[in-house]
Amino acid sequence: MRLIITLFILAFAQLFFNIASASPQAPVNVSSHKAEKKSAREDERRKRRPLKTTAKKTRVSPVQKLKLKKQKKSELTASHLPAKKSKTPLKTASKKRYGYQRALKTADASSSDIGTIKMSKSHRQRYQKARETAMTKLMGQLGKPYQWGGTSPHTGFDCSGLVWYAYKDLVKFKIPRTANEMYRLRDAAPVKRESLEKGDLVFFRINGRGTADHVGVYLGNGKFIQSPRTGKDIQISALGEDYWQRHYIGARRVMTPKTIR
Repeated sequence: MRLIITLFILAFAQLFFNIASASPQAPVNVSSHKAEKKSAREDERRKRRPLKTTAKKTRVSPVQKLKLKKQKKSELTASHLPAKKSKTPLKTASKKRYGYQRALKTADASSSDIGTIKMSKSHRQRYQKARETAMTKLMGQLGKPYQWGGTSPHTGFDCSGLVWYAYKDLVKFKIPRTANEMYRLRDAAPVKRESLEKGDLVFFRINGRGTADHVGVYLGNGKFIQSPRTGKDIQISALGEDYWQRHYIGARRVMTPKTIR
């Protein structure tokens, strides 16, 4: 009897143990399943959220900060200030020159007057006629004697008297009476030797009196007409001769389209 009761108690205890051990399994499984679902949702949400990228701020040294501050300040002041007007106006007018200096300044400009000045047909004809008249008057004196101070075909000519006689009635300005004054004449422009034209005055320094003490008129082809000295007649000489090359000092142009009457 005792044995049966003992077995019955053991069987009942075993049954109770089995029921107790089996009953909490279901809630454990449910809670773990819920936890897994929750973690999965959180992962999805994290994936959907955009990642915040924070740029690292570069550290600026105090010296650089000061430079940037000064630069910004200068830019602001420059943008607000009006442009300053220059107090010193530009000097466009050249210094006035007179006499010999004025003539030197117009050297290159006058050497190409015919090519640069626009002339009417009548003015060109008048200019050409004036040049021919001067050449005719000069050539008409060939062979006449040298006369110191002479200015007339009846008495003869000295060097400057011959030039004065040829041009005095053909140009607007007054022709001086001596070779030195002619050389310094402000209305006669200097001419380079390689640019000489018919009618240009050629000057020489022979006796050392003043800048120029002898003058002739260029005829072209390296020739010029002159009244040389006492005892000689008016003649044509070659500018390329050694004697004249040694004493040659320059040339002037008195007759241009602007200067003829």
